[in-house]
Amino acid sequence: MASSPGSAGDAAGSAGAGAPVTIAPVVWMLPDRPGRGPRPAHSRNEIAAAAIEIADADGLEAVTMRRVAAEVGCGTMTLYRYVPTKDHLLELMIDVVTGETVLPDLPAGDWREGLRTVAAMHRDTLLRHPWLASLQSGRPSFGPNSLRTMEWAAGVLHGLSLDIDQVLIMMNTLRAFVLGAVVEELAEQEAQRRSGLSTAQWQARMAPYVATLMASGRYPTFNKIITDAKLPHSDGGPDEGFALGLELVLDGFAASLPGLGPRS
Repeated sequence: MASSPGSAGDAAGSAGAGAPVTIAPVVWMLPDRPGRGPRPAHSRNEIAAAAIEIADADGLEAVTMRRVAAEVGCGTMTLYRYVPTKDHLLELMIDVVTGETVLPDLPAGDWREGLRTVAAMHRDTLLRHPWLASLQSGRPSFGPNSLRTMEWAAGVLHGLSLDIDQVLIMMNTLRAFVLGAVVEELAEQEAQRRSGLSTAQWQARMAPYVATLMASGRYPTFNKIITDAKLPHSDGGPDEGFALGLELVLDGFAASLPGLGPRS
């Protein structure tokens, strides 16, 4: 988690000493359906699903209250009766996609294999919904699916001699690694879309320039990467790079917390 929740007074005070700040209730404290007016025709999950479909197809910037209302077949002002603000809608979207994955039983007594499972599932969710990466870089969401997934993931470390701060650091570090790896992977996909060049075609285009850089002798580390590094030339692609990087993260956990036991 990037930050911890504070009190309403803290939030209001941070806005300065100007006009009073009206703080909308957290979406999870609002009723699922409006309590007044005609019988509700929509649910928040239906609204979130429509917004997710838009974001998956056209990006997060395409998600507007007007467009979501059109997708679910209601007026924009009617939509606000279900979802008071755009931030409320984003919270719902995060929680709905988090709840898409069926959480498997985690291997008992094998924290490394458990964290591999946690990392792989997080990566899969981010790759299915590229817009999610930017939202998960900010404040945490405390929706029911998000909390359920957090409890499941933390279960990997139950029974180990770790205090809650150590657990929190490990989970945040793992999350940061997965997020960073996926952002890089998505950036490559976007570069291919934008340029029309595959990775191999881009490398062929860059080859003459790379040759001049190597011949200059000014960049010995770069030369070593081109001539000796195996990963850039591997057929394993991003899956292999992710797996190797993840093992280094897990090695770091084991080295800093000896009670975790040997590599498995």
